[in-house]
Amino acid sequence: MDFTKLMSWSLKEFSSLPWRKERTLYGTLVSEIMLQQTTVSTVRGKFEEFLARFPTLKDLAAASEDEVCMAWKGLGYYRRARNLRKAAQSLIGSCNGKFPVTQEELVKLPGIGDYTASALIAIGMDKSELAIDANIERVMARYFGLGQTKGPKLHREIREMFLTGDIFPEEISARGFNEAIMDVGRVYCQAKKANCLNCPLAEGCIALLSGEPLAFPNTDQVLAKTPMHKVVLIRVISKEGNQILGVKRKRDEWLAGQVELPTYILESSDPSFKRYPLWKGPLPLELMRLGSTITKYKFENIIVESSVDLGKKWKLSPEEVNFSSVTLKILRQLKLV
Repeated sequence: MDFTKLMSWSLKEFSSLPWRKERTLYGTLVSEIMLQQTTVSTVRGKFEEFLARFPTLKDLAAASEDEVCMAWKGLGYYRRARNLRKAAQSLIGSCNGKFPVTQEELVKLPGIGDYTASALIAIGMDKSELAIDANIERVMARYFGLGQTKGPKLHREIREMFLTGDIFPEEISARGFNEAIMDVGRVYCQAKKANCLNCPLAEGCIALLSGEPLAFPNTDQVLAKTPMHKVVLIRVISKEGNQILGVKRKRDEWLAGQVELPTYILESSDPSFKRYPLWKGPLPLELMRLGSTITKYKFENIIVESSVDLGKKWKLSPEEVNFSSVTLKILRQLKLV
């Protein structure tokens, strides 16, 4: 593997990413939590704004859950924001504001799993570690021609290679290497597209030599185990002046802390999907339909207008109300905000 070419390319192209400019452990924690299940372009527009609102670990720990979730708006998966706040509180309360330096201690923090702990060590501390996310998993599987199915076994195989020194030598920057491999996976070595012609790792890549780079890692068994379920939801619009009927989800509910339109299940191919009550009776006037896919669910959202009064009315102001992403998208498409 040509480390010099790889890391020079990454440094030249992506050193301007805001979380890479003035690297701190706190900034690394925030950026890594933000980047989970979110694109770099989305996080790029939110990272500096979030740090301006909560410039230190202490500021974040002292903030209310609603304040943090409002600042998180646009990044989705709000459980990450709540866990980030809890991790900050734990670091301030139990660790005197200092980050633990081992994987074993880091994973004891709320919301910090193996990957985030590895990222804090490798990227935040620049210590020898491999933070195996989806990009690193894919690039390593292709470069070394690993035939293992995508998932835990492949992760273990890659980690064993790292521990035996077969991936990168200790004398190079762990931070630079991890970031560079992630950049390759994001830009050239994507899940459904491989631009091998321009990839800085093309020389020596076994997947490229095989002629079928997209065959690595093996995903056949993964796809077979995760059938897609269709769920049809009714989303109710009940507007009065500059207010709209909404339901703020409770702490133990799906989308906790966010405000949704009143929502009901019209039909579902998954009998275990019970996040909303069943719709009973005829459909009111249909305004529009909106599709979306999340994890194993393919949602069809039927937006209807009704005078139903089953909750609190909220201002039609995304700056003041933490609307869920789907609700906000519906309100925008109907030109209500």
